[in-house]
Amino acid sequence: MESFDTLLNANRSAVEHFVRFKLHSAEDADDVLQEVYLTAYQKFGQLKNRDAFRAWIISIARNKCNDFFRKQAARLEIPLDTLDVRTLTDSRFGPAENTAVLDTLERLGTKDKQILYLYFWKEMPQADIARQLDLPLGTVKSRLHTAKQNFKKNYPHQTVKKGDDTMTKLPEIMPDYQIEPTDLPPFSAKWEELQGWLLVPRLGEKLSWGLYEAADGRRTEYTEMQVLGKAEVHGIEGVEISAVQYDAEDYYRTGSVDRMERRFIAQLTDTHCRYLAESHTENGVRKFFTFLDGDAFLNNWGFGEDNCGNETNLVQKGLLKLSGNTVTGHTEKETVDIVGRYTVTVAGKAYDTVCVMDIQCFNDGVASEQYIDKNGRTVLWRRFNRNDWAFDRYKQLWSEKLPKNEQITVNGMTYVHWYDCLSDYVL
Repeated sequence: MESFDTLLNANRSAVEHFVRFKLHSAEDADDVLQEVYLTAYQKFGQLKNRDAFRAWIISIARNKCNDFFRKQAARLEIPLDTLDVRTLTDSRFGPAENTAVLDTLERLGTKDKQILYLYFWKEMPQADIARQLDLPLGTVKSRLHTAKQNFKKNYPHQTVKKGDDTMTKLPEIMPDYQIEPTDLPPFSAKWEELQGWLLVPRLGEKLSWGLYEAADGRRTEYTEMQVLGKAEVHGIEGVEISAVQYDAEDYYRTGSVDRMERRFIAQLTDTHCRYLAESHTENGVRKFFTFLDGDAFLNNWGFGEDNCGNETNLVQKGLLKLSGNTVTGHTEKETVDIVGRYTVTVAGKAYDTVCVMDIQCFNDGVASEQYIDKNGRTVLWRRFNRNDWAFDRYKQLWSEKLPKNEQITVNGMTYVHWYDCLSDYVL
C-alpha cells in the first residue's frame, strides 16, 4: 500500500497549482498549503481508496480555501448568511454572490468592494464610513467616487446571443501602417486582453483578428472569438471562449486546414488575466487541458509566477530598453515591459500607444512588440523570431528564409520579423 509521502509527492504540484490559483497572496497560499498537508496527514487513515488520493486532497484544499475566504469576508464585513459554499469556492479574491452586480464586485479591488458594500449594502453615511475606517472624509468621498467608476466600467452591459451571424472577415492584405516614436513619456495602461489572443475575457466580448505575413502583407489566417458565458474549472469561475481559426496551418492534426475551433476558459481579475483551461480536437479526439495538468498545460498556456497570468496594470519597469532596432536589458524567460511611446497609424488613422515588448513569453526564441492604446486594447502586434528559432523544422536561419524582413537585435542576438496581427478593433 502506497504511503502518504509517496502519494503526496506525486500530487503535490496539482495541489499547489489549485491553491495558488485561488489565493492572490503567495504568503496566504503557503499558509493554506501547510494546513492542507497537515489535515491530509491527520486524516489519511480515513481514506479507503488510495486511487482517489488526488480528488480527496483537492477537496481538502478547497475547504481550506473556503475557510480562508470566510475569514477574509469577516474582515471586509460581508455577511456570509447570503453566500453559499459554491460561491465561496468560485472566487480567488473572496466571496461574491452569483448575480451580475456581485459578479462585478468580484472583479474589483478590496478597497472598492469594501467601500461599496458599506455605502450601498449597510447604507452607512460617508461620515460614519470615515470613522469606521479611520480615514479623512475627503478620502472616503474620493475612494467612493473611484469605486463607482470602476464598477460601471466592469459591469457587463452586453450579452452574446446564440445564433449571431459570423463576424466579417478581415481584409486579405495588411493595410499600410507606420510606427513613429514620440518624445512623450509612456503612459500606464489597463491591459485586460488574453495574452496572445487579443480578446478581453468578459461577458459580451467578441473580436476578429488576422495574421499577416510581414514579407508581403498577405493574410495567412484569421480567428473569430467570442465569450459564450460563465464557466468553472476546479471550482474557479471564469468565462468560456470560442476561438475559431480559419486557414490556419494544420499543426494540431485537426483533419481540416481551413477551420479549427478551440475553447478556452479564462479568468480576469483586477490584477491579472489568465487561462484556466484549453481544449481542441487532435486526431479526431477532443482533448482538454486545465491548470492542474502540469507541463501539458503550463508550457503552452501558463504564464507568470505560479501561473498567475499576465499583469493587467501595465507600467514601465525598466527591465527592457528599446533604442532603434536594438533591445537590451533583462531578457530571461517571460520578460514583459513597456519600452516607449509611439504613434501608430493604420489605414490612415492614428493611435497614441505604448509599445509593450516581451521576450520568450510565447516560446523560446520569440520576441514581440505589442502596441496598446489608452483603452488597453492592442492596435498592432508584431512577432520576431530569433535567427535559429525552430531550425530543425524549417532547416534555415530566419535571416536566410526572410532576407528582406526587418531585423532587430536582442542583447546581441538577431531576431527577424515574421508576421503581424491586426483586429477589427482597429479596422
